[in-house]
Amino acid sequence: MPMPVHLSLPAAKNLMLAAQGLRQSPQQPAGKADVLATIRQIGILQIDTISVVARSPYLVLWSRLGDYQPAWLDQLLAEGALFEYWAHAACFIPIEDFALFRGQMLKTRAADYSTHYWSPLEHADLVQRILERIRREGPLRSSDFESENKPQGGWWNWKDEKRALEHLFNTGELMIARREKFQRVYDLQERVLPGWDDRQACSEAETRRALALKTVRAQGISRLAWMAHYYYQPKTGLAELVKSLAREGALLEVEVDAWPEPAYVHPDRQELLAQAAAGALEPTLTTLLSPFDPLVQDRVRTRQVFGFDFTIECYLPQAKRRFGYYALPILHRGALAGRLAAKAHRAKGVFEVKGIWLEPGFELKGALAQELGAALQSCAAWHGTPEVVGW
Repeated sequence: MPMPVHLSLPAAKNLMLAAQGLRQSPQQPAGKADVLATIRQIGILQIDTISVVARSPYLVLWSRLGDYQPAWLDQLLAEGALFEYWAHAACFIPIEDFALFRGQMLKTRAADYSTHYWSPLEHADLVQRILERIRREGPLRSSDFESENKPQGGWWNWKDEKRALEHLFNTGELMIARREKFQRVYDLQERVLPGWDDRQACSEAETRRALALKTVRAQGISRLAWMAHYYYQPKTGLAELVKSLAREGALLEVEVDAWPEPAYVHPDRQELLAQAAAGALEPTLTTLLSPFDPLVQDRVRTRQVFGFDFTIECYLPQAKRRFGYYALPILHRGALAGRLAAKAHRAKGVFEVKGIWLEPGFELKGALAQELGAALQSCAAWHGTPEVVGW
């Protein structure tokens, strides 16, 4: 067995950035195919509805592609190149991975999916009526169903019809055919994905193996402690699986300074690994990241790799926020240099900078000021809010 490649911590970080598409600015204008290629590169694209700036999935793509048409993401979903399901959160996922997630849908269908909020067994008649109406009328939104019993207030106080739709989505009887103004449009699985046969669904063992490999490929370089979070996989048995993958050559072991155990690289990233070891992956990109960007969504990994302690504060009461409602991490030449809180006032064409907080050792001058200013202007123009204020 060959000796593991040895990397410095900066080289490991550069490998991670390169694999995530965050090493340098795009070399040419983006096209629709680049949107799909980027999602395949990072594996999954988390969905979030907060829209003080662009909604997270669109912003994650902008950080990597620069100016592109957000409608391309919507079109890829409607065309069947992507599907929606749960990974570590609700995500857009390349359709070729559907077989890996179908088993979870069927497992959920077979289980008693009751929660302390709502029981599909107690609402079986409603669930069946909704399913039959979609079968009869075609794709429908939650808003197409009048509420029989709508609770008042609260983020998750959904009407029973919405809960029934989500139950049918979780169990794979419905899929998301498209989105209209970011609202889910539900349709029968067999109409969204015609020709699918549940015998094609991967076994649990096949799924765990594939998602472990996809995690390492997407992260660029990974430690065992980081692997379960990316697709939200069970930790039990993961160490044995990873060791087995390394023994057969499906993963490459790498030694990294200050990391007490081996790290792992996917063979698809072998060229990047060689470049990282040779010091040839120096990052040059300065951009803003979504708080849900896959580079920072694992808070432990973000601290261990970048020394950046990041928390999303929009879910906290205002009195407990340190950095504003929706602070965007600032990526500057491979470092997470701070946070920038912003709001896009679309009707006025204004992109407002509400605050900037830099990490120790960084000052808003020189290359950081110049490159962050350019990134801000680019982001504002892409939003359709070209006037930047507060900067």
